[in-house]
Amino acid sequence: MRILILGGGAIGRMIAESLKGEFDVTIIEKDELRAKALSESGLQVIHGDFSYTATLLKAGIDRAELAIITATDVRTIKRTVHVLRTNNKSIPVLTILPDDLSPEDLEGEIKEEFETEVSIDYAIYPKKAVVDAIISIVEHLGEKKNANLLSRKLQELKKEGDSIAIIVHDNPDPDALSSAMALSVIAQNVGLKTRIFYGGEITHHENRAFVNLLGIDLRRVSRGSYELKRFPFIALVDCQPNGNLTVLEAEDIKKVKIIIDHHQILQHLRDVLQGDVFLDIRPDVHASASIMAEYLRMLGMDMTETLATGLFYGIYVDTKKFSKLGHTDLKAVEFLTRKVNYELLDKIEHPDISTETAEILARAIMNRRIYKNILISNVGFVRSRDAIAESADFLLRLEGITTVLVFGIVDDRIEISARTRDVRVNIGKVLKEAFGGIGSGGGHSQMGGARIPLGIFTLAKDKSSLLRLAEEAITEKFLEAMKIKES
Repeated sequence: MRILILGGGAIGRMIAESLKGEFDVTIIEKDELRAKALSESGLQVIHGDFSYTATLLKAGIDRAELAIITATDVRTIKRTVHVLRTNNKSIPVLTILPDDLSPEDLEGEIKEEFETEVSIDYAIYPKKAVVDAIISIVEHLGEKKNANLLSRKLQELKKEGDSIAIIVHDNPDPDALSSAMALSVIAQNVGLKTRIFYGGEITHHENRAFVNLLGIDLRRVSRGSYELKRFPFIALVDCQPNGNLTVLEAEDIKKVKIIIDHHQILQHLRDVLQGDVFLDIRPDVHASASIMAEYLRMLGMDMTETLATGLFYGIYVDTKKFSKLGHTDLKAVEFLTRKVNYELLDKIEHPDISTETAEILARAIMNRRIYKNILISNVGFVRSRDAIAESADFLLRLEGITTVLVFGIVDDRIEISARTRDVRVNIGKVLKEAFGGIGSGGGHSQMGGARIPLGIFTLAKDKSSLLRLAEEAITEKFLEAMKIKES
């Protein structure tokens, strides 16, 4: 790549020395003594005024692929851009500009003065560049501090015990599972034995494929489990006490020493925890896997292809296929991409669908009811909670539908999944408002869930009556929360 650096002062010289060897760099410098000094230092130099055509032609403007203007005088910059564009209309131009002058304003001034249409491809603002550099360093220090605090906490625990239980939410998804894998690797690195636990079910076919293909060793436990109680410490990943977590008793919560999550901090959380808990809860990050990737990156730990693939897929799922990435998520994706096994990733994303899931999906389609642009479907009695969520995802793709709610009866409760692509609706808040009084509900702006105990429907004579009562109550409360009149 042939690069012309226009101006051999301190900035021009530093740029040239940094690029020398990797690129074909030529400096154009007007001052004879400075040009001589640059040449003697081994740089390629053309002596002359870079705002003149003759000098640019001598420097090979017709063959150059980038021009960097290091002058700070606006008058000089305008004249130089005009001459550059006269001799090479397609060459990218990068220039330093005063903080109060935009490229568009500069282009307008050049057009007015020289009666020529020009374009500035790249502009650097010195003050902003300094601020950006400082922010980058501060962010790096913050990331390093978080990782060091976690490592220090694990080392403290190692002095008091030899193992730690890592618990994810009851129905763990790839984000929770991969984050638990990462924490397990970090904890084992300081000498702790680890075991991953969950309390519900893994029924979604992609999640089962995720566990099997990555070879994740995890145990299902119930509330009060002895297997859980024999661990001296507990770490919670992608979950919090009083949230979507049912396996912990009051005595277990006293052993919680680490909580890492990307969901909003739950009310009264600090009241139920001991004072020495490592707490890293970041609602501005869209996946717990992004936080775990940051720890691995800052601790400089070796990462297997399997772990990288797991974390990458966890972020992919929780950010809705990378459609909502924050700063930390973007850094994590960049960090993980180099080690991802894309063949394995494809197998996880496209597993075979079970017969039960297909039947529930068919039921959801057949039983749909539409109220304006809202679809509600009752899938009846099912064993797979995740199939309800999968049905909601599928039905949201129907033309004219912007919000979907699917519910089914699983064991002794009604499970509800809702989705929306209406930017005016926060479905998590809607579910909390609709079902918080008779059960629990919540989630994010575009997706959420709710759970209602069957106790309030025990007056039903049979299963058919139970389903009818449940459908009437759920439909009424959901439409009321959505401020839609049933018709």
